[in-house]
Amino acid sequence: MEQDYIIVGAGSAGNVMARRLLDAGARVTVVEAGDFDTNPDITHLYTLGALWHSAQDWNYYTTEQAGASNRRLHLPRGKVMGGSHALNATIWVRGDKWDFDTWEKEGCAGWGWEDVLPVYQSIENFDGGASSTRGDSGLLDVSEDFSRNPIQEDMLAGAIETGIPFNADYNSGSVEGVSRMQLNVRDGLRFNTWHAYLKPVVDHPNLTLLTNALVRRLIIEDGIVRGIEFEHAGERKTLRATETVLAAGAINSPELLLRSGIGPRAELEELGITAVHDLPGVGKNLQDHLLSPVIYTTGTAEVPLGDVAPAEVHFFAKSHEDLQVPDTQPLFFSVPMYSQDYGPGEMTGPNNGFSLLGGLVRPASRGQIMLSGPGEDDPLLIDLGALREQADVDALVASVRQCREIGRSRALAGWAPTEIYPGPEVKDEDLEQYVRDSVVTYHHQVGTCKMGVDELAVVDPVSFAVHGLSGLRIADASIMPLVPTGNTNAPSVMIGERAAAALIAAGH
Repeated sequence: MEQDYIIVGAGSAGNVMARRLLDAGARVTVVEAGDFDTNPDITHLYTLGALWHSAQDWNYYTTEQAGASNRRLHLPRGKVMGGSHALNATIWVRGDKWDFDTWEKEGCAGWGWEDVLPVYQSIENFDGGASSTRGDSGLLDVSEDFSRNPIQEDMLAGAIETGIPFNADYNSGSVEGVSRMQLNVRDGLRFNTWHAYLKPVVDHPNLTLLTNALVRRLIIEDGIVRGIEFEHAGERKTLRATETVLAAGAINSPELLLRSGIGPRAELEELGITAVHDLPGVGKNLQDHLLSPVIYTTGTAEVPLGDVAPAEVHFFAKSHEDLQVPDTQPLFFSVPMYSQDYGPGEMTGPNNGFSLLGGLVRPASRGQIMLSGPGEDDPLLIDLGALREQADVDALVASVRQCREIGRSRALAGWAPTEIYPGPEVKDEDLEQYVRDSVVTYHHQVGTCKMGVDELAVVDPVSFAVHGLSGLRIADASIMPLVPTGNTNAPSVMIGERAAAALIAAGH
């Protein structure tokens, strides 16, 4: 039986859309490449590092990044119910008011801060209570009242000591300053959109949920997307629907378009792929946030793991004062966060320690995703363009310097910290090479099917329809035209809510 909707991907946006469309009476099939979230490392946030390279990780790597010492960077992405919200640190960051007002100004009508604020409020079950900017009756728990780690509180005090202002609620529209993180946890355990939205209605008679189902291509007939071809239980299958919605993320959504012949015509034809629909922006405009660690051991005591999360504090700062909005977001971990694929060799050290990670969240660099060949299993070429622009290196170096200053604060002196990376032999003025050698992803790829009305726009900002095609929508991080100031999970959930509302309003 033909469905009303096929949703490809059960991540942050996909689960939200499925729930809202079911509530509206639609027949929905959700197709997820991964399995259910039975891995116990998903439940507790402290073991999120064990999920990298696991069966729940797509385990992507970039091409060699010239700006990052020619290293290939690991890009963990969730291949499991819950998507990357099952692998992340559950940090809830809406973004800055400036982000959304800029989206609107640059061609995404109806995406300003005043438009998205009520959507955010409707999502949140915030334990700080409802206010003019916050909501407390939504489906998704947002918690700040959890047991705090004493070393994280000292890191917070150290940041304030160095002159960073305290921001009691970075989700109020202004992110600048240092804050205690707000997390998607319930009873101290991970709580994502699979748990909050779809799992409670998984037995709904109008829902078909297919796990371990790998979508291979879209079915396109006379300019209309009619459904999908996918592999499931050892067979090649087809499924048809009135509308197909891609919610597979900033890597897999453009991949599926490209493999279906939707994208830059010349690039597709050069690979021997018939271009069904010429869309120059597919796979372009790739943006990501980047991190570089400052790691310490302690001389007085073991660093406590804490009760809930390895990261509890972060701050947003401008790398230079003439910026309109912060471009850095350092975050603090109660464990040593050794960089994978470190330039000079393996980055190792004791298990006891803590990390202050410099963070770049407003990159000038842009990358792209391309196919390497016409075959379904030919690997993707993912080029982040990491630190391609000197301005990005300068901002990340400034962020690492700030982290080192906090590490030397009186507030942390009681832990007798010793810096092991970059190490005392690396002076502040010589940090650029260290940053290039140590930089890793902050897991926030966006932009590869961006909303807008310009020549690189892929998605209509009102209907979520793909420009020039019927029967196909996209709603995930790939449609963000500009990466927000902060973690991208909350904006992805908000996009899921807005896309569902648009589909319901259109009466499909």
